[in-house]
This record gives sequence, C-alpha cells and structure tokens, in this order.
Amino acid sequence: MNSKINLLLTNLNEQINFIDLEIDNPINKCEKAIEIILISITNLKKAIQKNNFKSVSEEIDFFKNIKPRFTSKLIYYNAIFKIETKKPHGGERILKKYLNNELDKLKRYFDGNLDFYRYYRTGSSYLDHKYFVRGKFDVKLALDSFYFEADHTFSTSHDFKVAKILAHDLIQVYLEDKLLIMENKDPKEKSQVQPKVKQTWTGSKVALIELLYALHTEGVFNNGTSDLKDIAEYFENVFNIDLGQYHRAFLEIRMRKSDQTKFINSLREKLTKRMENTDDLL
Repeated sequence: MNSKINLLLTNLNEQINFIDLEIDNPINKCEKAIEIILISITNLKKAIQKNNFKSVSEEIDFFKNIKPRFTSKLIYYNAIFKIETKKPHGGERILKKYLNNELDKLKRYFDGNLDFYRYYRTGSSYLDHKYFVRGKFDVKLALDSFYFEADHTFSTSHDFKVAKILAHDLIQVYLEDKLLIMENKDPKEKSQVQPKVKQTWTGSKVALIELLYALHTEGVFNNGTSDLKDIAEYFENVFNIDLGQYHRAFLEIRMRKSDQTKFINSLREKLTKRMENTDDLL
C-alpha cells in the first residue's frame, strides 16, 4: 500500500508543479490545483478502503504523516483562492491592511491551538493513540467542528489540524511575499542584488561534492539540463572553493562501506531537529 500512496503523492506534486509553471493567474491556478487534489484524495481514500491497516502504529503514521500531506495542499489552494477572490479594490494601503488581516487570522488560529502546535512540532507521540486513530476522539482535546462532519472511516480527530499547520506555513509565506513585493522587495529581485558578504564554503570539500551530485541527479538546475561540469564551476565561483577532481571524490564516496550520503543525512537530521524545536510560526 505504501508504494501506491507514494506514487499518488509523487504524481500529485508533479501535476501541481506543472500547473505552477503553466498558469500565471493565481485564481485559475488554484481552481485547477483544487480539482487535481480532490481527485488525488479520492484515490487515496479508495486505497485505504481496499487495504486495512496492519497495525495501530501504521494507522497513526498514515493519519499523522501521510494524509495531511494531501489535505494540506487542498487547504492551502482553497485559502489562496479565497484570499485572491476577496481581495479589495483600492490603493496599496488598503491592500496591505487586507493582507495583514489575513496574517492575523493565521496567528489567531496558532494562538488558539498552541498546545497542539507544540505537541506536533516537538515530535511528541504520547497522545497519538487519541489524535490519530479513528473512533478515538476526545471532546476535551480541542476538536475542530470539521471533525463532526467528516467521514470517520477516513478521518481522525486531529489529522485535519496537522494539515492546517502545514498549510498555514505556506499561506504565511504567500502573504509575506505579497507584502514584500508591494514594498519593492520582491524575493526574486532580491536574489539578483550583489550580496554584501561573500559566502565561502567552510565545510569539507567532500561534503560539497556529495551535495553537488545530489542536486545534479535531482535535476534542480535549469530544469535538469545543466551539465555536472557547469554546476561544479558555478559552485566553485559562488563558494570560493576549488573542487579539484570531483569525479574521483565521487567514486570514493560510492565506495564507502556505510553511510554513503553522510552529509545529506546530517543535513536532514539537523533540519528536522530545528523544525521540531520551533514552536512559533516562522
């Protein structure tokens, strides 16, 4: 079942990425994204109905970590659709006030659900058997009214809250970017400004080479058309480092008997820990 769900999520992400590239109008983009996400969630529900969970821990993992990755996208695009369609006509001052009010709504939800935010962000699990197992709801655990209207064969008391946390992080970024653009501090333009301090790579050369190959393999530069040599030269220029014979270094990385992706694993562990230790919205 996991392979089917992973394929569903991969396909959904690919379709949404395509929409982001092809459609510029935010309202039309949201409409199309919502249509695709609803189909994906329907297919996810069918997959769950056909296959019973093998254990309570598997059920908890699904409703805590997997389903919210789908439903958070629906919450996000639906929220952006509402924000864009309700946007007032008027000058910059009116629009800034509107966007800041939307940010305040996120803050109020955060304040009203602070205990659960902390529980989720710190990676706690002692209440998972109540939060993420179907039919185990507890009215005293700050339920959203949405739960009482949901399909209880496909919902727990708090999987929707997790999805809202994930979605609200993205909505906050969207709103803040809008405000930055209005202040002529568009993030896209900001990256073109000459930085005040040159960043020199002070980690190990092997670590940067490991990252270089990972990014090239993922195809994140120029839609995957960049040559490894071009990316390596760019890294050398940006980070003020000579990578030397990086092909040979990569062969040595491959020959490691254990922990071939040592640096990337370390990045993931430290970033996860940083996320878990963050109680407030960023």
